[in-house]
Amino acid sequence: MTSLHLIRARRRRLAVAAATAGLFAALLAAGPVAAADPGDGPARRAISAEQAAETATAVKNGEIPAVDEVVHSANIKHLTNIPKDALTDLNSDLAFQGDYAFAGNYSGFRIFDIRNPKSPKSVAQVLCPGSQNDITVSGDLLFLSTDSSRSDNSCASTSQPATEKSSWEGMKIFDISDKRNPKYVAAVETACGSHTHTLVPERKDVYIYVSSYSPNATFPDCQPPHDGISVIKVPRKAPQQAKVVDFPVLFPDGGNPGAPDNPGVSKTTGCHDITVLPSKDLAAGACMGDGILFDIKNPERPKVIDRVQDNVNFAFWHSATFNQKADKVVFTDELGGGGAATCNAEVGPDRGADGIYDITGRGDHRKLVFRSYYKIPRHQADTENCVAHNGSLIPVKGRDIMVQAWYQGGVSVWDFTNSAKPKEIGYFERGPISTETLSVGGSWSAYYYNGYIFSNDIAKGFDVLKLDDRRTDPAKRVRMDGLNVQTQPDYFGR
Repeated sequence: MTSLHLIRARRRRLAVAAATAGLFAALLAAGPVAAADPGDGPARRAISAEQAAETATAVKNGEIPAVDEVVHSANIKHLTNIPKDALTDLNSDLAFQGDYAFAGNYSGFRIFDIRNPKSPKSVAQVLCPGSQNDITVSGDLLFLSTDSSRSDNSCASTSQPATEKSSWEGMKIFDISDKRNPKYVAAVETACGSHTHTLVPERKDVYIYVSSYSPNATFPDCQPPHDGISVIKVPRKAPQQAKVVDFPVLFPDGGNPGAPDNPGVSKTTGCHDITVLPSKDLAAGACMGDGILFDIKNPERPKVIDRVQDNVNFAFWHSATFNQKADKVVFTDELGGGGAATCNAEVGPDRGADGIYDITGRGDHRKLVFRSYYKIPRHQADTENCVAHNGSLIPVKGRDIMVQAWYQGGVSVWDFTNSAKPKEIGYFERGPISTETLSVGGSWSAYYYNGYIFSNDIAKGFDVLKLDDRRTDPAKRVRMDGLNVQTQPDYFGR
């Protein structure tokens, strides 16, 4: 792998192959876009000879980085990359606790000691297949999502059709009191599995909001309608007693119908991701065809406050991030399911982007009001899967700044203090994995934690970045004991 640690001016591509426009038209014509995250589809996809030639020419002309070439803005340093080791499948989400980072992988999870961010040490690698292994930690417990049909709930399970009643999907729980020897302690089956999950931590118990979707009448454990989320209660002192305590209905009217009423928009059959802000008793749900705001004062019975749709530019509501004051929320649109090249000129700046919403009003009368879109300003190759994905706030008082992953679009640091005029202030990325095929890779998650940016690259491994910028430097003084990004902390209220 080339790692040049260089900075160079990048000429913006003014045009890309016409086939890219055809890809986007196909996405729209196909009706609901299947946002399954890249690992749920083929890792490599053929492109046209014209697209391959155009990509090679763009690299030759310096319009995009060369294959695997590292480029970044002047305010970002690439400190290190730790390649994959025993777990060779796709890397996924990240969580943090103290001096440790926990990295999901479709085959299990890996634990890093990050006391020296320039040289993280691998502490443990746990083999436990079950896409996509979305990961969180709380106290001595680690939680892992399984969203693929398995023969049983063990880490030795094998793939099995969802049409079989004996198949299992849901949440796995591990004891991580010994970071070098995690122990599997419990599992909870949930309807339609667990694509992602969100912790609502309480002193005695942990509540888990399980996001899942795409029911089918032929799936015994994933029957329509699937119009809500599973709520799991986990007693900290007895995690083996974890169980589903409720399935609150969030869309009594069925949610966004998708095609043919709204071509190119996913039908709402559940939620993809939920972010909670416990200090404000708020949550934001990215739910396929809908974005929702809800009250979580009673964590077992969340109550929807407001709901919005964007049937012009949003194909699949994927994730959400509050600002610190909870008067804004950023929703992402995962156009193409994370496996398509959508950061091209033809697709445009308003699709596969972030949608920034102001939260107005008070209490149960709060409303989500659209303000603008944000998308990375650097066009990517036709061989690079690229779309808005997971990010976190960078805790700076008085400003709204976040870092965000864009798959092969890399990592973007951007400011949305003025929600009508967001702007990028830093970036890091690699050149395409290939100039001949669309190979899935890039940053799945990019999060700010205790002075550094940590990124889990689907193909290349674990990256650590250092951001030095007067606009974000105050964040270096904010120290956290841990971070699950979908459980947003109150950085300044402690």
